[in-house]
Amino acid sequence: MPERLDHLSADDPSAQRARRDLRRVHRAMRSLSIIQQAVDHLRLTPPPRRILELGAGDGSLLLRLARSRRTDWPGIELTLLDRQDLLDDQTRMQFAAVGWEARLLCADALEWAESAARERYDLCVTTLFLHHFQSDALAILLAAIAARAHAFIACEPRRGYISRIGGHLLWFLGVNDVTREDGVTSVAAGFTDQELTALWPRTPSWQVQEYFAWPFTHCFVARRVDGSPADAAP
Repeated sequence: MPERLDHLSADDPSAQRARRDLRRVHRAMRSLSIIQQAVDHLRLTPPPRRILELGAGDGSLLLRLARSRRTDWPGIELTLLDRQDLLDDQTRMQFAAVGWEARLLCADALEWAESAARERYDLCVTTLFLHHFQSDALAILLAAIAARAHAFIACEPRRGYISRIGGHLLWFLGVNDVTREDGVTSVAAGFTDQELTALWPRTPSWQVQEYFAWPFTHCFVARRVDGSPADAAP
């Protein structure tokens, strides 16, 4: 289901406002807390050194994670993948201030998945992103993540009655019409039950969990259990 923000240029005033709105939406959804709880559940030992965020946008959510983990996770190499270049110099400097080196990978996620990229990551994170893909494309993307990462956290819209109500009440946050419309669309395209698990590669190398995270989030967490950081590069 197409969302309006996906088709607006990066310099469109409505798009710029909608991306600022997403920061409010993440706070209302408790996205940072949910990611932190998922990280604690994964029990990553040793701490990650290389992190990838898919559909990173302006990087503001991972910056909040970086600040919360600055003591436990020093010296992170962070790759922010997005189709548009939204990582400004100020945000890059804020990452550097907490000891994280952030770099932008400007690319389409599905093209990245189908490429022969050889980079490997200790952790891959994505929020409000996977629901943009139809099942066949999503299976390709998840397979690429499984081949290149040691652990994976996805926070997506929860498809259900409570989330539908929340989507229609976004105007309480003071967001614009693009965010209000896309919020309803996102919930309709979201996930429930074990839908992401069904698309994840079936292999004993991975331990996965899929669950509801209050109030509006569907969470998928995967951890490699065979001791290797990722599959061998081709």
